[in-house]
Amino acid sequence: MNMKTVVTAAIILFAAIYFSRPALAEGDLEAGRELGYTCFGCHGIEGYRNAYPSYRVPKLGGQKAGYLVIALQGYRDGTRSHPTMKAQASSMNGQDIEDVAAYFASIAGDTVAAGGAKNAAFAKAQTCVACHGQNGISVNAMWPTLAGQHADYLEQALHKYRDGTRKDLVMGAQAALIAAEDVAVLARYFSSLEGLETTRPE
Repeated sequence: MNMKTVVTAAIILFAAIYFSRPALAEGDLEAGRELGYTCFGCHGIEGYRNAYPSYRVPKLGGQKAGYLVIALQGYRDGTRSHPTMKAQASSMNGQDIEDVAAYFASIAGDTVAAGGAKNAAFAKAQTCVACHGQNGISVNAMWPTLAGQHADYLEQALHKYRDGTRKDLVMGAQAALIAAEDVAVLARYFSSLEGLETTRPE
């Protein structure tokens, strides 16, 4: 067993323990719909781009609620850096975050079902599949679904994990194992799968 395999196994075990923690509370969909309306100003426009660096803002429709909670807490607490997202998250208490996460997770319905569509055997993605699921559909509510996400957003996120701008013990270690030339390859692969949706106001 080589060192990369050992490190990967240890990270997956740690992740399984760390992310098995219960969520703060069950989110309220109606409250989340009201609170999340401002999110559509960026996340509800197909292809809307972050100004600098330039990349498309992530799709939220059908994303795992537990992961959205972690992301919003990260922006609020400073483990993720983005001025607009920090301002948004800082205005939310713990229940607000749970409500917004529950709402966006509910939007895609059956579109993001376990299993996905194609090319599960893509060699470079096999380590990712252990947490992010077959064909990029997450197997755990605390881990993000990657299928259908914008490629440039995924690439940007991986670079942030690699350089420590986005702080996460598990993903920081995993991203460090990905060859620099494979970052864009993996991002394009997961982007090509059927999954997440750009959300729009109802």
